[in-house]
Amino acid sequence: MFRRTLLTSTAALALLLPLATACGGDAEAESSSGLSSVTLAVGATGWKNEEAVLKFAHLDDTPYKVKWSLFQGGDQQLQAVRAGALDLASSSEIPPIFAAADGSPNFKVVAVQRGTTLNQEVIVPKGSKVTDIAGLKGKKVGYVQNTTAHYFLYELLQRAGLKWSDIDAKPLLPNDGLAALNGGGIDAFASYGTSVITAHQQGAVTVGSGKDVLSGNFLWSARDNVLKSAGRRAAAADLIARITKAYAYIRDGREHEFAKVVAKATHQPVAQAEKDFRDAQAQRPTQARTVGDDTIASQQKVADAFTELGALKGKLDVKSFWSRALDTDLEKAL
Repeated sequence: MFRRTLLTSTAALALLLPLATACGGDAEAESSSGLSSVTLAVGATGWKNEEAVLKFAHLDDTPYKVKWSLFQGGDQQLQAVRAGALDLASSSEIPPIFAAADGSPNFKVVAVQRGTTLNQEVIVPKGSKVTDIAGLKGKKVGYVQNTTAHYFLYELLQRAGLKWSDIDAKPLLPNDGLAALNGGGIDAFASYGTSVITAHQQGAVTVGSGKDVLSGNFLWSARDNVLKSAGRRAAAADLIARITKAYAYIRDGREHEFAKVVAKATHQPVAQAEKDFRDAQAQRPTQARTVGDDTIASQQKVADAFTELGALKGKLDVKSFWSRALDTDLEKAL
């Protein structure tokens, strides 16, 4: 069984807080020495696939420094941004909503990365009598709180005629949820990415999918100090654009070779890793775009759903924490 030691929320912040000084204070002036003096502390979820993609495409030799840190979810990345320990976070639409819910976020959503919504599923263990979402009524269901899993589980329950209160919902981190599913502590688990892949390797069965529930918009959130420096803005835009170019490089006939990298990291057979990658890119090629009214409206719809669920105390105006400050640099970099 694939296991990787990931930073939990508390441990992540404890380890990353010393980096806050290296990330630069809010009053940091733009350096006259150019990008070589810039260091970006950047979050990653899963197995640092963004870093691996850049390295595979020979685009990791940036003119600025990048310090990658690994988290189990985008929610933890946003917590690190709020703590001043990350400059740039990648997540689904959900984590910035909760990170901004207190009304005083220290970040802005500055770009959107279109991506696959595959491997976002509600799964049950092998031999379970539950065959669909309706069968979850009265069951213990794990989910990754304040993430895509939280949202698509809620939406799937509604579509099946169930309320959130109809299940015994248990917030769990991906690794903990997988262990609970295998150990009989929960009857089903709503999760994403590597945890879903690993669960299927262990015989888990899909009873619901977020594929057609989620928008495919994954957000880049930058700490406010990044936007105050022309050098940091240029570095952030360049990094985001490089990831887009790296995926295009892989799609240009290099899927099999990259699948070997993925398989080594996730302990999948190479053939399965290649199929998953091809399926993901066929559904929605990974590529960045600038902020648009449609992307803001998409997140507003999600925020309103969490208000209805009672996870947010009141209506949240999401456009208050979006910014087009990176648009010009990103358009040039792309």
